[in-house]
Amino acid sequence: MLLAEDDRAIRHALERALSLEGYEVTAVADGVEALAHAHRTHPDVLVLDVMMPGIDGLQVCRVLRAEGDRTPILMLTALVETADRIAGLDAGADDYVVKPFDVEEVFARLRALLRRTSPVPAGGGAPVGADPGREPQISDRQVEAAGLRMDLQARRAWRGRRELELTRTEFELLELLARNAGIVLDHSTIYDRIWGYDFGPGSKNLAVYVGYLRRKLDEPGAPQLIHTVRGVGYVLRED
Repeated sequence: MLLAEDDRAIRHALERALSLEGYEVTAVADGVEALAHAHRTHPDVLVLDVMMPGIDGLQVCRVLRAEGDRTPILMLTALVETADRIAGLDAGADDYVVKPFDVEEVFARLRALLRRTSPVPAGGGAPVGADPGREPQISDRQVEAAGLRMDLQARRAWRGRRELELTRTEFELLELLARNAGIVLDHSTIYDRIWGYDFGPGSKNLAVYVGYLRRKLDEPGAPQLIHTVRGVGYVLRED
C-alpha cells in the first residue's frame, strides 16, 4: 500500500494503524514522491490526501489514470462539499474519506476496494419481470447482458463494438448489475457488494457512480440500460 499525506502527524498515525491492521505501508509526504513510488513499486492500493504541496492527490490520480493504471485509489479530503468529492471521482478515484475520519471507516473502505465483486446470492434483489430469453451469459471470464460484454480477467467492457473506459469501481458496479440483469438490486445490496457497508439514506455515492456509468453507456438512439426504481434501487435491462 502507498500512503501519501503531507500532515506528518496524520501520516504517522495512519501508517501505524494500517501496519497494525496487517498492511505493508510505504508512506510519503507529497505527490511527487507518490508518483515515483507508484511507478516503481506498483502498490495494491493507494491512499492519497487531496491537498498536498506541489502535485496534489487529484493530479496524482489523473496522471495514473491517464497512464492506464487502474490501481484502486482512496482519497483523504478535508473538503466536504459534494462538488469537491465529485471532483475526486472525476479524477479517477474509487472512493473517498472526509477528514476528520474514524480509522475503522478507512479500514472498511479499503477492504471493499480490495474485494472482488461476486454475484448477489438468491434473494439478494427484488425480481421484476425479467425476460428469461435474455438472461445474462456468465462464465469465469466473461459476462454478457443487455448488449454489454465484460472481460473479467482483463477488466475491459464494451457496449456493442464500443469499448468503455471505466474506473475500478465503475467496472465492479457494472459487473454487479450485468450479472443480475433484469433484477432490481436495492441500495443496501449494492452498497454492501461494492463498498462493503451501507452509507445510509443521505449518501450520494451510489447515485454519483450510476450517473457516471449512464454517461459512459448511453448512446443517441439506443435504449437506456440502467433504470432507477424509485424507493428501491437500480436494474440493468434493455427497454
